[in-house]
Amino acid sequence: MKLKRLSLRARIFVAMILLVLVASVLIAAVTIYQYHEEAQDYHRERLERKEKAIRQSIDFVIRETTYEVTTENIPLIFKDEIFDIDAIHSLQVNLYDLEGQLLKSSKRTIQRDTLDDCLDAEILNELSSTAEHRHVVKNEKNGEIFQSSYSYITDEKFKNLAILNLPYLENDDFLNRELKEFLLRLGYAYLVMILVAIFFAYFISKYITRSLKTISEKMNEIRLEKRNKKIEINSSSEEIETLVNSYNSMIEELEASAVKLATSEREQAWREMAKQVAHEIKNPLTPMRLSVQSFQRKFDPEDENIHQKVEEYSNTLIQQIDTMSSIASAFSNFAKMPAQKSEVLNVVHIVKLALDIFNEHYISFEAEEEEIIAKFDRTQLIRVVTNLVKNGIQAIPEEAENPMIKVRVFTRGNDVKITVEDNGVGISEKNKEKVFEPKFTTKSSGMGLGLAMVKNIVETYNGSINFTSGIEKGTTFVVTFPKE
Repeated sequence: MKLKRLSLRARIFVAMILLVLVASVLIAAVTIYQYHEEAQDYHRERLERKEKAIRQSIDFVIRETTYEVTTENIPLIFKDEIFDIDAIHSLQVNLYDLEGQLLKSSKRTIQRDTLDDCLDAEILNELSSTAEHRHVVKNEKNGEIFQSSYSYITDEKFKNLAILNLPYLENDDFLNRELKEFLLRLGYAYLVMILVAIFFAYFISKYITRSLKTISEKMNEIRLEKRNKKIEINSSSEEIETLVNSYNSMIEELEASAVKLATSEREQAWREMAKQVAHEIKNPLTPMRLSVQSFQRKFDPEDENIHQKVEEYSNTLIQQIDTMSSIASAFSNFAKMPAQKSEVLNVVHIVKLALDIFNEHYISFEAEEEEIIAKFDRTQLIRVVTNLVKNGIQAIPEEAENPMIKVRVFTRGNDVKITVEDNGVGISEKNKEKVFEPKFTTKSSGMGLGLAMVKNIVETYNGSINFTSGIEKGTTFVVTFPKE
């Protein structure tokens, strides 16, 4: 999983664990480096101490010898003493003349096959050119590291007599054991620290993200159509408090904008509705005007068919007046907001009552249970069912061979569902988005307010309405609302 996809809480948790791990690795690396440096210092100082002690022993032998102190007499001067020096200081001693030829060695003759009898010119040059007249060479043989120090032996007048060579083996076994034991203890300590860090990282990340989670939940609950609550957090960091204050300010601005938007949308909707009502009312007024004008021109009291003409004229006016009355009723029903009555009722019984007004034999009813109790307004529920059923009847062509409308009532969890299914002409794709819009209709008569009114009622009771439809296959409307 990519790190950027992790939650903030997971990132904090991982970061704290990684911090402990990186710290442990760095400390282990620094410790190993420090041990290595200390080992180098230890071997260098130990070689210097041994060299100093051996030089003191050599000076003592030179002072006490009965031989003439010359380079040629070095093998005689140190004939036996060189072995004593080796035994006392536990370090091999080699003596070379000033030209680099081996004069005497504490290494036994049987082992001297590996000893150089002549020094390299590079060593002689380095030894003579340095101010201290001392040169140390480090090399490796058979996996072991050796240091070889070279320095001059002088007589009492500080005249160079020979070259002292001390080969020193760097034995790190003891230091390596110490290092392993220390790293092992360090590993145990950091294992405990990691476990403690995991524990603290869990709670610290939870504490840090708790406020952010609250803000996230509140932001997910933001709705333009309802009043949104502000966030109240008593104890939080300065950054979280700034974020909360920004959120609360946004809520205030959002509510003000929502009020303005709702007012603007309401005014625009009523303007559009007024235009539609005016248009629908003008439609029957035109034939009424023409009928009156025609009656004025052709009215003749002496006409023997005057009674028949008056009756035809009256029927025309009554028909147009009925049309205007239905327009006014539809507009009134849509404009009237459903009352928020939390009336406890049996949904199955109310739906049956709503279906009793229809005489169509192809309407069927099915209920999952005999009694489904919910809180809803009786009158508004009847209006919902009757409008959906009426819409289904109008969607079925008159020439249909097997018309069918099926109404079902059932529950799903804490919700009540009412479905109205027909096998009518269906709804085209271009009209599906407009079904619940006021004044939209595909019929030659009516204002198209029925489904808009149904949606208005259902949403008032925290419910929803949706549908599925297929051309020449029919449409199924599904109404869902909570029991309480």
